[in-house]
Amino acid sequence: MSANYLLKRADFIFKNDNDWEDVLKKSLSRTPNELINELISSELKGRGGAGFPTGLKWKLSSEEKADEKFVICNADEGEPGTFKDREILSRVPFKVLTAIAICGYVIGAKKGFIYLRGEYFFLKNELNKAISEFEFFCKEIKFDFSIKIFMGSGAYICGEETALFESMEGKRGEPRNKPPFPSVSGYMGKPTVINNVETLAHTFTIFKYGSKRFYDLGVQFSRGTKLFSVSGDTPKPGIYELELGMSLSDFVEEFGDDDTKAVQVGGASGFLVPRKKFAETSIGFQGKLVGISLPTGGSMMIFNSSRSMYNVLDNYLNFFAEESCGQCTPCRVGCQQLLRGIKAVKRGEKNAQYLDKLLKLAETMQFTAKCGLGQSVANSFASIVENFREEMIY
Repeated sequence: MSANYLLKRADFIFKNDNDWEDVLKKSLSRTPNELINELISSELKGRGGAGFPTGLKWKLSSEEKADEKFVICNADEGEPGTFKDREILSRVPFKVLTAIAICGYVIGAKKGFIYLRGEYFFLKNELNKAISEFEFFCKEIKFDFSIKIFMGSGAYICGEETALFESMEGKRGEPRNKPPFPSVSGYMGKPTVINNVETLAHTFTIFKYGSKRFYDLGVQFSRGTKLFSVSGDTPKPGIYELELGMSLSDFVEEFGDDDTKAVQVGGASGFLVPRKKFAETSIGFQGKLVGISLPTGGSMMIFNSSRSMYNVLDNYLNFFAEESCGQCTPCRVGCQQLLRGIKAVKRGEKNAQYLDKLLKLAETMQFTAKCGLGQSVANSFASIVENFREEMIY
């Protein structure tokens, strides 16, 4: 392990949020443009995995002219292997509520929502108590802003922002065509900023400490810290806040069990990285600038040599086939065909070359599926089949 790796740990997200009142008042004393520039200077990117610049998202919505705007916290944490957002909402809810309100001030919105995953119903009562206390303080300082909780119903697809809007509007949770993008036409057709729980918690950190404190963490193109949900074959399961840009080999040395065979970065929709590629793979948004860089919404699942990669892929494909909303043919049919295909190869009904046809199908899904669900199936499928082909056959 590199000598300074342990210094890469951080503790911003879960620090107590007792000073939220001061952070809110201080932020409301600044102009919206000042706050936007603070976010842009920090280079904070969305922590849901897509990595869109948060400051730019707020700026685009602030520039829209509309009679009503909205701020939505996406707390539909449905990615397999991810369990950090529920801890944020449970332990430091006022950081998230404060960030939602500041965003409302910046873009000119009076209403905010938390779209809470159906399985997190147990958080609702405590969150509502926090919201009541928060709104009471807003009235005291004459800041007109309200926040409501909207409960999801357990659909993975509603983690996709436009499917989430459809769900909130009482419709079937299916993705919309883009454009228009949410900053122009989101919830109820109005300009909307939608950020996930962790992203909003980071904006609190930035408004409290300043953009430089955040910018100085991480590496170029991947600034700041990230929460990682570590699970699987590890002696240290749990949630850790680490700087972005670390190599996967350092990560495994810290969290592996000395027999780590592969790491699934980013949950079922992410990439499975084999041992031989640990050293050249880093975690962040650097792209192909330095080796291989993989973004992640936070899920880091570790597998040792006792695990069958065929079983892992079978599990993922069953999940995708179940959670596909069925709206577009590439995803609806593709997920089913990939699942049937690997089973046929495993049983010997199809020869090994059939895997190449399945890889082409996955690539077609990546380019033709309507939303991120169908598009991301190819990530785990290709990375598992290409790196563990022998386990798909024998």
